[in-house]
Amino acid sequence: MTRPLITTDPYYADDLVTLYHGDCREVVPELGLKADCIVADPPYGETALSWDAWPTGWLKAVAGSARSLWCFGSMRMFGFTWDEFYTSGWALSQDIVWEKHNGSGFAADRFKRVHEHAVHWYSGAWSDVYHETPTTADAVAKQVRRKERPTHMGDIDRGTYESTDGGPRLMRSVIQMRSMHGYATHPTEKPVGILDPLIRYACPPGGTVLDPFAGSGSTAEAARLTGRKAILVEADERYCEAIARRMSQGVLA
Repeated sequence: MTRPLITTDPYYADDLVTLYHGDCREVVPELGLKADCIVADPPYGETALSWDAWPTGWLKAVAGSARSLWCFGSMRMFGFTWDEFYTSGWALSQDIVWEKHNGSGFAADRFKRVHEHAVHWYSGAWSDVYHETPTTADAVAKQVRRKERPTHMGDIDRGTYESTDGGPRLMRSVIQMRSMHGYATHPTEKPVGILDPLIRYACPPGGTVLDPFAGSGSTAEAARLTGRKAILVEADERYCEAIARRMSQGVLA
């Protein structure tokens, strides 16, 4: 696919969302785009489809835009690209597993894959990276949990966690959320529900999220619903048009 020319004029813009048409490897550094965190869903490079090719160099291109990065992917994708993350200045923080209601595996002789990974990366000192403790309020009232850490884990943190009056307690790293199968306007569209906790964790209220592979614009919708702004970059003009239509409808309650 031919890369579109870089333009400083947004393809779409409103008070909360700005969309650029182009290849993120060129647009982001050329325009000096800055954000509080990045949420990315790059092509995994697992198929022979023309659009499913790993965009080598994008990690370095966006490295100066934010110090926090959530990246969706598969175990295979991360295995092939692990070195590129580190050589681009990203350090591993954690990962979550998105458990879907349907499978996306390509082989009939293996376990049916019903999950994807979202891995959190950061640059610089961890203490300087914004992160909000992910909690949920479904704990049992006045529950006190005291658990000694196994000796092989060393002295990492306190060995107790107290939950009173129904919460809060730490969210689990496996998040169940229906996929967009049957409703998607983009072949790899992510539901707003899986983007919400990632954005809340890595982007402060009122902050800005950068999505270098905007697709259908789900990241922008999730950002708006959580009180954040969004900067989007999308290389395919067809999806730029779809995003513009989606954003022009406003936030739907």
